[in-house]
Amino acid sequence: MFEAGDIREWRGHDVVDPDGHKIGVLEAVYVDTATDQPYFATVTVGLPTRRRLVFVPLTGATVGPGYLKVTHTRDLVKKAPSIDTDGELPATEEPGIFAHYELDYAQGSGGERRLGRR
Repeated sequence: MFEAGDIREWRGHDVVDPDGHKIGVLEAVYVDTATDQPYFATVTVGLPTRRRLVFVPLTGATVGPGYLKVTHTRDLVKKAPSIDTDGELPATEEPGIFAHYELDYAQGSGGERRLGRR
């Protein structure tokens, strides 16, 4: 696994799927608020006039020269829940992101958010 500080340096690099197909460009990293470890990334996708940010899990991701390779296919990632390029992730939409990738979701014991942007 990589450190959150290191992955932030990859902002603007390509994000590719397991077959090397470009998904988009790394925009931000979201950490699990319980562990402060990188958990999701947002990837800029879409046409220049209709760009949006989709979420992709970082579990199993690897870095290479100029790219971040994730473990999910381009098609699955592009169909993931998204936000506007200048938007924020509402807490009410967090469960949908986890569900899209068939990941378990649980808020913190005090009802706090599961994801925090870094």
